[in-house]
Amino acid sequence: MPRCGTSACEPTGRSKFEDLDGVFLARPLERADGGIRLAVKDLFDTAGLTTTYGSVVFAEHVPERSAEAVAVLEAAGYMNVGKTNLHEFAYGVTSQNPHFGTVPNPAAPGFTAGGSSGGSAAALAAGLAEVALGTDSGGSIRIPAACCGVVGFKPTFGLVSLDGVFPLAPTFDHAGPMARSVADCVEAMRVLTAGVELPEAPTPMVATAWGADKALGAEAVDFPFPDDVGPAFMHEVADVHRQLFAEHRNAYGDNVRTKIERCLAVSDAEDAAARLRRDEYREQAEAALAHFDLLVTPTLSIQPPPADVDELSVREALIKFTFPFNCLGWPALSLPVGAASIQIIGRPGADGLVLAAGLSLERRTP
Repeated sequence: MPRCGTSACEPTGRSKFEDLDGVFLARPLERADGGIRLAVKDLFDTAGLTTTYGSVVFAEHVPERSAEAVAVLEAAGYMNVGKTNLHEFAYGVTSQNPHFGTVPNPAAPGFTAGGSSGGSAAALAAGLAEVALGTDSGGSIRIPAACCGVVGFKPTFGLVSLDGVFPLAPTFDHAGPMARSVADCVEAMRVLTAGVELPEAPTPMVATAWGADKALGAEAVDFPFPDDVGPAFMHEVADVHRQLFAEHRNAYGDNVRTKIERCLAVSDAEDAAARLRRDEYREQAEAALAHFDLLVTPTLSIQPPPADVDELSVREALIKFTFPFNCLGWPALSLPVGAASIQIIGRPGADGLVLAAGLSLERRTP
């Protein structure tokens, strides 16, 4: 079975990258000027470079300005080596893109790279970049990180700017770094947030849930799931795509078209009920973690499925352990531990503590 975590980038041509078709949307940019190599999910605008959002509707779209997260990292010396492929409009967990190809999984050939930030994870797993940018609305950083055996961090909601990033479900959307190590994610976060602070020698109280290994000395808790919140997510997707879908319905791939149609069918009453349930869920989550600082869970509830899996058949299972923390807006770090992937989660604003715990675990893990 594959390790839990991986994804890929967008090519601008063909060369030594031929065997990784589907990772880069165009031929990767050749950089000989040093610096940390950065792969950028093609949901982020990049000035002067085609930015498709994973859709043929935007196949000729060349932004004038880069997304704020891209600009900040480039100003700090990170070198953009290419735009990475993704699930169409970031709405999927397998990065099977009917327009630009399915992202391969360099860590586990034949298995899904995960999504929607599949290209970013695959680029890291293939050694084509040290750091990548991803987005996460239901697990789209952490799922591909788990499938490809790399690290992915979803910060506290709103901490990393989404300016210049095509939305999926705005109150669930997060932007964050992915890397081959927690240490590299930490450095990227320090740039993206102008200095996230890591506590020195933290001794947090840690809980586990959903079958995570209790060998860390943690205590198991009954952490809830966000039942009946999905319609709120879907209503936001519908609002994002309502006009675009009406004008370009036939340009959407079958997988995403099916999901958009379901989103458009969600009523205002269903949305309102789901938002009330989301508020209740926040209270239940706080109560469940009342005596603890951090929560540890598996990243995935199932093993990464085959690359040709029907995405609709595995979507709910793949987001089961990740979507809760998009509902909450809490920071969550996915990292490989042995042959598996775990999440370390904290309350809003505890990004430094989450990353510090990840660093500590990474140093102790072969």
